[in-house]
Amino acid sequence: MNKWLKGMTITALALTLAACGAKNENTAPANNAANNTEPVTLTVGASSVPHAEILNFIKDKLAAEGVNLEVKEFTDYVQPNVQLYEKQLDANFFQHVPYLDDQNKERNYDLVKVVNVHVEPMGAYSNSVKSLDELKDGATIAIPNDATNGGRSLLLLAENGLIKLKDGVGVAATIKDITENTKNLKFKELEAATLPRVLGEVDLAIINTNYALVADLNPTADAIVIESKDSPYANILVSRPDNKDSEAMQKLAKALNSPEVKKYIEDTYKGAIVPAF
Repeated sequence: MNKWLKGMTITALALTLAACGAKNENTAPANNAANNTEPVTLTVGASSVPHAEILNFIKDKLAAEGVNLEVKEFTDYVQPNVQLYEKQLDANFFQHVPYLDDQNKERNYDLVKVVNVHVEPMGAYSNSVKSLDELKDGATIAIPNDATNGGRSLLLLAENGLIKLKDGVGVAATIKDITENTKNLKFKELEAATLPRVLGEVDLAIINTNYALVADLNPTADAIVIESKDSPYANILVSRPDNKDSEAMQKLAKALNSPEVKKYIEDTYKGAIVPAF
């Protein structure tokens, strides 16, 4: 009897150990898989409004997909490209294609567009007049001093009959390309970010929508004239050739072009910013 019990005990112990071994074999790969899914961090430079706001809106969505999104805010249009090229950033989100092309050419960069996100129609604002017709002879107009946005400003004025430009000059227009200026308008070329602050010192200022929003200006309500919603200057996600096609970058691009972001833009900015996808 004792021998029989002893034999049964040994058999039961062997079966238990075998079962434990089988369980460990099944669970080990799962644990290893978990250890291999460390989140990837993407650091993206952006203007505070609306770009950083849009990026922060998708942070949780990306975190669930294994992408830790860090947003670094900038108040200028130069450093985001400098730091991206120098690999201090993984991407940036603040500019349109003509500006990117100009910076690549001027600075010998090779930064690339990843995806369109939204359009920010540029508008004309004033504290002293309510229409362009009220501008007096010799009035002063402030425009951005960077190449493409300065050109956009002049095109907006030309489209509204204040000036005429050389044929075909397009977004590359400068004040030297003005061929007709019947009101003898004077132009001040200033850093784009400073334009809302000089409204009390000039008769009119052409302001990028992101800086207008920061200054609590409502483009759809406060702008005297504004670019049409089919403006070709879509703001884009930009990266480098070496990381453009990475899995994390493509997840970011997909999130920025998602139905949720489209609704967020439409609900939050009420037409001042328009989805470009």
